[in-house]
Amino acid sequence: PSFGFLFDIDGVLVRGKTPIPAARTAFQKLVNPQGQFLVPVVFVTNAGNCLRQNKADQLSHLLGVPISQDQVMMSHSPLRMFKRYHEKCVLVSGQGPLLDIAQDLGFCQPITIDTLREKRPLLDAVDHDRRPNVLHSQEQLFSLSTVVLFGEPVRWETSLQLIIDVLLTSGYPGNPYEQENYPHIPVLACNMDLMWVAEAQSPRFGHGTFMVCLENIYKKITGKDLKYEALMGKPSRLTYQYAEHLIRAQALQRSWEQPIQTLYAVGDNLMTDVYGANLYNRYLQESSRTAAAAARCRSVLVCTGVYNPHSELPLDAGDSLSQTAFHGHRDFRFDPGLVEPDHIVPDVDAAVDLVFQLENFVP
Repeated sequence: PSFGFLFDIDGVLVRGKTPIPAARTAFQKLVNPQGQFLVPVVFVTNAGNCLRQNKADQLSHLLGVPISQDQVMMSHSPLRMFKRYHEKCVLVSGQGPLLDIAQDLGFCQPITIDTLREKRPLLDAVDHDRRPNVLHSQEQLFSLSTVVLFGEPVRWETSLQLIIDVLLTSGYPGNPYEQENYPHIPVLACNMDLMWVAEAQSPRFGHGTFMVCLENIYKKITGKDLKYEALMGKPSRLTYQYAEHLIRAQALQRSWEQPIQTLYAVGDNLMTDVYGANLYNRYLQESSRTAAAAARCRSVLVCTGVYNPHSELPLDAGDSLSQTAFHGHRDFRFDPGLVEPDHIVPDVDAAVDLVFQLENFVP
């Protein structure tokens, strides 16, 4: 094969915990009778609340084909490359086994919001029932050098308050605010999805919604913009570069001689999957490609998730689309060309059929 697949998960293969029927059919076409993949496949999800191995096990069960953790890319996977932060004391926000995830990525000293709350019980004051009855004397000073946002947390008021405390005290929460310390300590954020689709009839808040709250509170208090050291997850270029690296590693492992020329990104969300694939394609076209880079990245939109063909505007109407609300992250500018998919298909099974047809690939 001279092509590879980048599959989104939520809205393409599952809705919440419910598998989308077309997914199993599609994956039977992608493997040989021994269960080996016929083309390189990477699952690129903006989820970040579990380890890669857990997600691989989940997908194997769901799709009925063996998936290895090397085929799974969580929104936080590129953090492995941020080695300069790995030795530092970092505050991590999100849900799931956060410490396990952080340590698996290489962080040696992660501290969760819950741990920070225990160390500084006076800081979390919104919920009257959770305020401490006995006032503790402040413990020894400790400093945090970086904030890592893995995904949406559970108690937003607690996380918003404590992250703002860390940013406004240069990593010494509990100290008085010092607004002259700008820019603040580094913030690394994974998953910018404003919305995602589960079993409910309409999309649900994603981590992007939490980030909108954090950015606006920071700006309201300081008058300055919250700055990110890095943004990961779709639609960031970093994510697609890392995904392409995983695709190449698979081709190498299977001794497939043909260079990978085309990446097909299959997703359900115009603002993340389509925007990200098109943005990466633009980068591939504009940059002087090395031998280790694909020639193109094609966006394939399915109608089983966030994108609803009946409620969206016609996709070729760039002018009318630019009048609608931009759901992408603040740091990505709106460009009508980036939200136009190369192909629209009903579901993931139709996506696989289409790509095989375009590539004249006969399994």
